[in-house]
Amino acid sequence: MSIRHWPKTERPREKLLAHGSTALTDAELLAVLLGSGARGKDAIALGRELLVQAGGLNALLGRQDGELGVAGLGPAKRARLAAALELARRSLAEQLTDQALLDNPRASGEFLSARLRHLPYEVFACLYLDNRHRVLGFDELFRGTLDGASVHPREVVRACLKHNAAAVIFAHNHPSGVAEPSCADQAITRELSQALKLIDVRVLDHLIVGQAEPVSMAARGLF
Repeated sequence: MSIRHWPKTERPREKLLAHGSTALTDAELLAVLLGSGARGKDAIALGRELLVQAGGLNALLGRQDGELGVAGLGPAKRARLAAALELARRSLAEQLTDQALLDNPRASGEFLSARLRHLPYEVFACLYLDNRHRVLGFDELFRGTLDGASVHPREVVRACLKHNAAAVIFAHNHPSGVAEPSCADQAITRELSQALKLIDVRVLDHLIVGQAEPVSMAARGLF
């Protein structure tokens, strides 16, 4: 049965207007966004399928535009979903940039986890800070296994100069979910720290993002 034949109190759009967005489940919110179902599935069933395929809402947030496919999800629905997810990611970035100070691992951990935790590949990212530890910008600089072949100190130095950064926080994810720093993580952090000393940029931390809380290499004294 199509959602439009459901009682009004059970329809996601009417439910949202009557009780607010917090009253809806994740699948119902996706149903409002998608607008309609497809191929014998109502919009809520389509939303549930998206969540199951991605592995949850946070995982869906980490999906790239080309990874938003399920049966019945046509170009228009994919475009609406991709736009909504990108708005959510930009909102997270804006919240981080609006913070007055970023001077401890907890202050940046939630943002970095939301951006990196559910990616199926490794990403090396930088948070650029001024001399008062205010955020200047955020970049995903490299993709791939973190080693000397994939992370280039010259590019990191160039990016810090571009942002006129006085300090930087590195971050990368472990798709395995295990956030323990490897020997390669420690080696590249030391190499980057030495390179950035030449331009008076301080490395405050290197956070490893897994499924649990991010691990601070600075807190462990690993560089």
